[in-house]
Amino acid sequence: MTEATVFPDGRLVRAGQIYRAALGRGGVRADKQEGDGATPAGLLPLRRVLYRADRVAIPRAALPREPIAAADGWCDDPGHPDYNRPVHLPHPARCEELWRRDAVYDIVAVLGWNDAPVERGRGSAIFLHVARPDYPPTEGCVALALADLAAILAAGTTALRVIAP
Repeated sequence: MTEATVFPDGRLVRAGQIYRAALGRGGVRADKQEGDGATPAGLLPLRRVLYRADRVAIPRAALPREPIAAADGWCDDPGHPDYNRPVHLPHPARCEELWRRDAVYDIVAVLGWNDAPVERGRGSAIFLHVARPDYPPTEGCVALALADLAAILAAGTTALRVIAP
């Protein structure tokens, strides 16, 4: 497993290179819960890479890669059986849309948080994705500039070690 380390002050370090990262508005927490806005602490494997084929080239990565479709979503409703799983939209439960108007999900690495097994209320849709221009906090994800995200994936990164404060 090739790791990058994420620090609570918004630094992502891989092989001596330092990248600026946006983290959750709730900080970094070992006891992540749905809706707290925190980035979960721990070793988070990268499961696969999703991308907007209409906007970016297929990212180089040591992971499975799949294009995002307009009907792709991710269930974030802890009361639904599809909680923290990809879904097809429209969906009867509350979901995150993956096909976004902004560039935040142009490249998305799905992080292995609360997925093996899924526990209701422990957090969902935790991704490594593209940061907004001024690096505002995320809802719990880790976000990098598009070029930095592409470089991290192309370097063969397969996990993030998120350090608790």
